[in-house]
Amino acid sequence: MTDKNRTILITGCSSGIGLCVALGLKQRGYRVFATARQQRDVEQLEQQGLESLQLDLDDTSSIQQAVDQVLQRSNGKLFALFNNGAYGLPGAVEDLDRDAIRAQFETNVFGWLELTNLIIPVMRKQGYGRIIQNSSVLGFAAMPYRGAYNASKFAIEGFTDTLRHELTGSGIQISLVEPGPITSRFRENAYTAFQRYISTKNSVHQQQYESMIQRLQKPGPAAPFTLGPEAVLDKVIHALESKQAKIRYYVTVPTYLFGYLRRVLSYRMMDRILLRAGGGGKR
Repeated sequence: MTDKNRTILITGCSSGIGLCVALGLKQRGYRVFATARQQRDVEQLEQQGLESLQLDLDDTSSIQQAVDQVLQRSNGKLFALFNNGAYGLPGAVEDLDRDAIRAQFETNVFGWLELTNLIIPVMRKQGYGRIIQNSSVLGFAAMPYRGAYNASKFAIEGFTDTLRHELTGSGIQISLVEPGPITSRFRENAYTAFQRYISTKNSVHQQQYESMIQRLQKPGPAAPFTLGPEAVLDKVIHALESKQAKIRYYVTVPTYLFGYLRRVLSYRMMDRILLRAGGGGKR
């Protein structure tokens, strides 16, 4: 790819991984279309020298308008898409109502799928493209009190594996990035979602929620082996620039560890480890 053709659309660029990847790829010579849900974040991205557009993954018209604007600016071509915009909704599965689960999937799954399905025909027509899905260690190793987020990332992994088969021979490569603990505003946003959707008053999980809230509100890294978002940028660069992108990119020690353990341990043994790691226990 020439520098002129190295265009990429990135979602969720207001902070954290999305912002880091957008700035890093711009410095590397890519033409980056950095999107965010809120107009104030779009303005801040523009102040940092990025081409930015508003894109709300919960809104079909917003997704369509953003894609139309990007393709208009890029002469109808796009080299890559980095699906990154997402949030986590903590809470026990039995405390999740339909609205809570729907909201999690609207952003983390349905919006991604809708956007990707608008971009794939563009890439098929040009005969090339890279799609990178920012999944999670929780996309293959489910931990307690993260049911909605676990399920959304498991869904992304399933869609991505299926797409990889269906895109064979198209010139489009699709990869999953599975980060683990990364410095970002993820816990802050998760706590906001928790307050909105989970009622703790009569829950049998009240004691576990108290510990979970302390972790969500803890300043600085809350988990061992937390890395900066630059670690994800390195994997994205490889997925974009290698002749043959990897199917999956592990990022942090927990991702490598759980990826290995799930291959060698029994389900029961894996459950014990994940229960301990996820803050679960007897009630």
